[in-house]
Amino acid sequence: MPGKDQKEEKTRKPSFYERALEEADRLELQEALGVDGIDQEIALLRIKLRELIEKSPDRIDLHMEAANTIARLVRTRYTISKEQKKSLKEAITKVITDIAVPLGVKVLMRD
Repeated sequence: MPGKDQKEEKTRKPSFYERALEEADRLELQEALGVDGIDQEIALLRIKLRELIEKSPDRIDLHMEAANTIARLVRTRYTISKEQKKSLKEAITKVITDIAVPLGVKVLMRD
């Protein structure tokens, strides 16, 4: 007897992209949705760049294109949004005002 999750999966309407995929690819899409961040993509591209260099050492154009793609992904990975900066600033301010100041730590704060 199928479980509740399996039953719901069979009756669920396919998403926009799932409609264009075969069943095996739909399962892979569901698995990919569980991956958070882009660290795995960066690692995979690094492996593929190494393979490309080994197999086609003269294709500097492709090496550079792959390296630039990796650089963009790394930059994206470590860029924080304005909202994240604001949240971080608020968290630091709270730590300073709630912990450091009561302990007698003198802090110069500026906006």
